[in-house]
Amino acid sequence: MRISGGVLAGRLIDCPPGIIRPSMDRMRESVFGCLAAGVFAETPGGLEGSSFLDLFSGSGVIALEAASRGALVIDAVESDPLKRKTLLTNASLSPVRINCRFISAELYIKRSKKSFNYIFCDPPFPYRYKNALLSSIALSPLMDETTVLMIHLPRREKIETGELNAFDIRCYGNSAVGFLRKQ
Repeated sequence: MRISGGVLAGRLIDCPPGIIRPSMDRMRESVFGCLAAGVFAETPGGLEGSSFLDLFSGSGVIALEAASRGALVIDAVESDPLKRKTLLTNASLSPVRINCRFISAELYIKRSKKSFNYIFCDPPFPYRYKNALLSSIALSPLMDETTVLMIHLPRREKIETGELNAFDIRCYGNSAVGFLRKQ
């Protein structure tokens, strides 16, 4: 895998062992291009100086994309112990500190006390609790009125947004990224 843009553009990163579904280069480039341009932000400037949360981080490629494009506060959350070494190795490439948290996304959400400008949620496609996960994020301190929450899911999967407003969806092959905000 390679970083698609920013100061780390073109850098290759390691892929962890075990089951992994890395985000497609084209998808990452498109999503981060929108974020960097401030397309979904309340204020222009996009990722520059922002805070970013990467849930179900895997290799950490999403967190690295955010760091590469100017995010300053970054948390990467991954519960799979087989991915720990790879995530730490990849995070060490970042121009800013990536706080790697090795707990379940659900526990992180429950314990969190700070909000983020951007949250990227990339649960495994077979994960059955996406609706509950979105609801718990929306009701947690992680989100305020300006937070942009993104979820990567199978293209044909429908989610219940509940407390959230799905204001955009981008499709990439058999997957999609939904962009949500508090109502």
